[in-house]
This record gives sequence, C-alpha cells and structure tokens, in this order.
Amino acid sequence: MRIASANPNPAAAEKLQHFISHDYHGDMDWLATTAERRANPKAMWPEAQTAIVFAMNYGQGIDAMQRLDAKSQGVISVYALNRDYHDVIKGKLKRIATWFANVAKAEVKVFVDTAPLMEKPLAHRAGLGWQGKHTNLLSRELGSWFFIGTILTDMALPPDESEVDHCGSCHACLDICPTKAFPAPHQLDARRCISYLTIEHKGHIDREFRKPIGNRIFGCDDCLAVCPWNKFAQVANELKLKAREDLISPALDDLAGLDDVAFRKLFSGSPVKRIGRDRFVRNVLIAVGNSGNENFIPVAEKLLNDHSPLVRAMAVWALAQLMPAGDFQHLRSGQEKTESDLAVKAEWSSS
Repeated sequence: MRIASANPNPAAAEKLQHFISHDYHGDMDWLATTAERRANPKAMWPEAQTAIVFAMNYGQGIDAMQRLDAKSQGVISVYALNRDYHDVIKGKLKRIATWFANVAKAEVKVFVDTAPLMEKPLAHRAGLGWQGKHTNLLSRELGSWFFIGTILTDMALPPDESEVDHCGSCHACLDICPTKAFPAPHQLDARRCISYLTIEHKGHIDREFRKPIGNRIFGCDDCLAVCPWNKFAQVANELKLKAREDLISPALDDLAGLDDVAFRKLFSGSPVKRIGRDRFVRNVLIAVGNSGNENFIPVAEKLLNDHSPLVRAMAVWALAQLMPAGDFQHLRSGQEKTESDLAVKAEWSSS
C-alpha cells in the first residue's frame, strides 16, 4: 500500500491523448469519451485529496509461456483463472475503507478498474511500481503479477515517493509480442494486442492476427511473463485467486462445444463470463484452427450452423486450416450457397 496526491497528472493526460489521437484505443470508445476526466481524480470527486493505492498479488507459479506449446489446449490469461478480481478486491477495499473512514472520520470512495481513473499512473506516482515499456505496472517485489485498487479520501495524507523506472535497456516485453502491438517503448496499439482482440473486440478478428493468436483464448500474458523482474514474484495466497485446475489447460474441443448455458455455468464468477459465449467460442475456433489437430474437424463443422455469425465465420477459417484443400472446397460448395451473413460469406470466399 502506498499513498499519492489526488491532484491532476498532466503527464498521464498527455500520454492518454497521444494514445487516443493515434486511434490506439480501437473500439474502446469509453476511453475517448472520458479522457478529460481520467487524469484528474478530482473530476470524479472534487473533494478528493489523497489516493491510497493497493497492490494485490495474483501470481500462480505457472509457466505462462509453456502452456502455449500445448496446441490442443486453450490458454486463459493467468489473472482470469478463478474469480473476477473486481469482486475480490472491491470487497477487501470496502472493508479497509470502512475501517479507515471510522477511525479517521473521513469520507472515502473505492475504485477497482471500472471508473475513469488512471490507476497505473496513480500507482506509479504512489511508489507501488513503475510503468514498464509494455505500459503495464511492474514491481520489484511482485514482478508483473498483481492487481491495483484505490481508495480516494478527502483527508490530506503525506504522499510516498514515486517509483523510478527500473527497466534499463531491457526490451524483452517488446520483442516477445506476437502481433507487434508496441509502436515504441511505453506505447501500446491496442488494436494489435491479443488481450484487446480476444476480450474487448466485439467483431470479427482480422486474418492478420489469427495465426499469431495461437491457442490464446482469453487475453495474453507474453509481455508480462518474460519480464526479468518476475524472479521476485510470489505465489498468491488468496484462495479466490488460486488457479482452477480445469481452467489451466482446458481442451479446445470441450470449449468449442459450449452452448450459452454451459458457458455461463463453467465461467460463473469468472472474468471470462463478461465477453459472452459467442466471442469466447470465436476465440476458441481460432485456436482450433491453429492446433493442427484434424480430430477437431467435426467440432468446427458442427459450428458452421451456429446462430452466431462470429462463430460461423471462425468455424470456416478453422476448417480451412485443418482440412485437406480438396475436402474443404467440397464442403465450401455446399455451405457457401446457404450462408446469409455477408461477413461469413466473405470468409468462405477468402479461405
């Protein structure tokens, strides 16, 4: 836990404006519409004087890169392998905030990654860590694997010293990115980021990115996992954040067969649930296409008649990757004529 002033942060505001002016935010329109408020905590609460910023470890001791080698299994980002962190952290922050408000006789407000509050620059200013070249927050004690939560209060508290940048000449996080999502150090083009594409992006994923996505079906940890500072990371002791065994390396054919009810049941209480079954199966089918496993052909064929155009389009692409050319062309001649969605038709014609 560290403390920072709740005053505006002009440097963070300038970086955010650069991000938006280059359209790096993709279709996350809320970043643009709330940009003016984001760098100034007082815009949400004029009485705010202090930000009490918390870091909570979610390290699992899992080799995040090794999971990518099991092509017939899906990879879910480490942070999403159990309960939704918003719920876990907000509950803890509310208890702390209630105690603080009673003891200090101060007003408080709690934030966990949902309000227009730039928490990474705020945590950097408070001294919890620094924003690395991949734009994520790093810590000498926790490495890459931690969440951030904030309590704003109207009580003025002495701030801690800001953390300095300890990245040095290392650029491992930039080099590892499969989709080259970093135009320069400390800059991220979300439109090329696998986390954005598999979580935030609601439409069809461009063909350019499908092969690099590999078997990542929800998020991507590559730039976090290769950071040398992870040698200091520890395994989390919060049980609600401990990885569920059934989500560490789930079989792609099982996931592709999920209907909406089964999807909601499997991911109840999980951050994966918020993207919905159709986008999730879209991601799974990209991984199926990248698996090289011909045993998955019947699974993808079944989804050619799915209700969702997102799913049908990626079923077409997956089959084009897995089937012999002649078999695919025979299938195409029968299916393409009955397809009604233009985007799916385009997928047939370009596959």
